[in-house]
Amino acid sequence: MITNFLIPELNNHDVQELWFQQDGAACHTARSTIDLLKDTFGDRPISRFRPVNWPPRSCDLTPLDYFLWGYVKSLVYADKPQTLDHLEGNIRRVTADIRLQMLE
Repeated sequence: MITNFLIPELNNHDVQELWFQQDGAACHTARSTIDLLKDTFGDRPISRFRPVNWPPRSCDLTPLDYFLWGYVKSLVYADKPQTLDHLEGNIRRVTADIRLQMLE
C-alpha cells in the first residue's frame, strides 16, 4: 500500500516535511517496511525503531483506536455497502459529518 498507493499520491501533491505515524504491529515494523519509510520520510516516521519511537498503545493514540475508528466503522458499514464506490461514498459522508466537538 505504501509503495503502490501512498508514495504515488504524495508525489501528486505538494507535500513537504510530512510525518508518517504507524502503529507497532510486527508486520509494520519489519526491516523492509522501516527501510522504505526511512527512504520516503527520512527521520519523520513515528514508529518503533525510528528516531520518534511512539508506543503502539500510547494515550495519545488510544482514543482514535478505541473510539473514533469504531464509531466511523459502525456508520460506514451500517447499510452494508456492496461496491467500492458505495463504501467510498459512505466513508466520505461519515468523515465529513464528524463534528469538531466530537474530536475535541
